[in-house]
Amino acid sequence: MPVLRLAYSALYLIALIAVYVLWSQVGGQTHLEALPWHVKLGLGAATAFTVVRATAGAVAGERAWNSRSLRWLGLTLVLLIACGLASYYSHLYLEDTGDETDEQPDTTVSRLHEGDSCPEFHSSVSLVQLLQRSAHS
Repeated sequence: MPVLRLAYSALYLIALIAVYVLWSQVGGQTHLEALPWHVKLGLGAATAFTVVRATAGAVAGERAWNSRSLRWLGLTLVLLIACGLASYYSHLYLEDTGDETDEQPDTTVSRLHEGDSCPEFHSSVSLVQLLQRSAHS
């Protein structure tokens, strides 16, 4: 029995990693980061726990798909849907869209005067004009 307990503990840690990776990939990392920590901790830990309980139900029964394992699998799916709804809520209400700022964008328009320009610009313009004249003749 201690080996089985160790296996369930390892499964919980693996399921915890898998839940958060799945949540960030499906729901979006930015949405997951915007959620409060207690929502992420509660939903993630509960989902990993239900995965372990579904596995324990499958091991304890005569057949793998028994009523106990199916009940925990159903609760796992309900918690995963709750994770998706939390990400959707984060998308709607918790994201910073940047629309609240009243700052005007910094637009600078500069004009190049003949006397103020750099000599490299004039040499490249004169080279282009020279090439155009030689092409016409």
